[in-house]
Amino acid sequence: KSPNYLKLIIDGKRNLSKEMVKKFATALNLAKKDSLEFEALVNYCQAKDPLERNNHLKTLSEIRIEERIHVGEIDQKSVDEAPSWLSWVLLSLCDQKNVDLTVDNIKKSIKRNLSPQQIEKSLKQLLDNDEIEFDHESKTYSKKLNTNHDAQKIPPEMVRKLQSELIYLGSESLFQDQPEDREFGTVSLCLTKKEFDELKFELRHLRKKIYKDNLINREDSKGDQVFQLNIQLFPLTESIETN
Repeated sequence: KSPNYLKLIIDGKRNLSKEMVKKFATALNLAKKDSLEFEALVNYCQAKDPLERNNHLKTLSEIRIEERIHVGEIDQKSVDEAPSWLSWVLLSLCDQKNVDLTVDNIKKSIKRNLSPQQIEKSLKQLLDNDEIEFDHESKTYSKKLNTNHDAQKIPPEMVRKLQSELIYLGSESLFQDQPEDREFGTVSLCLTKKEFDELKFELRHLRKKIYKDNLINREDSKGDQVFQLNIQLFPLTESIETN
């Protein structure tokens, strides 16, 4: 009803309250799914706290994935079968000492805000994939020998979603964990195409070596904590071709 108020919102001089987000969505005649995305966008843009902003970004990503499933761009079965970051953490948690894998203990052990439903869903997926087993007497889960995911079966969109989730976790660690409990390093490099391909190969080899060595070590003893190692290599400038 107030053109001046609308102008302040557009210029970024005023924020929308939760109530006003819904009123704006109604005034713009947005469908329910579009209203959810609009609300997520507003929350993301207005958030000041880095962790809160990160959570809104995850919500926005999930809404857009759901929309792509709805229109048929992504197959629901592929989504259900694709691993999640939580699935990988649960597999590694099987190798941590002094942890009984019940839903309650898993929730207490993982340093992220997870619902029992999220944990149960990932556990079911691992059970269905024959990667863990359930002991009915102790009510606990344990890892089986078959723990290799076939990356070829994961759709590219789901790989991108999974990688985004791991980046979100890294962002949260930057603000939640103490410097002595994490290691974040970076270097900017100017590479030729050949050097880039060689570096990609070396990083993949390093990742496989670290994973293999860890599997061997966990055969002898349990670990103390579960850590996430992310490796990122991406372009920051355009390649300029000369005639």
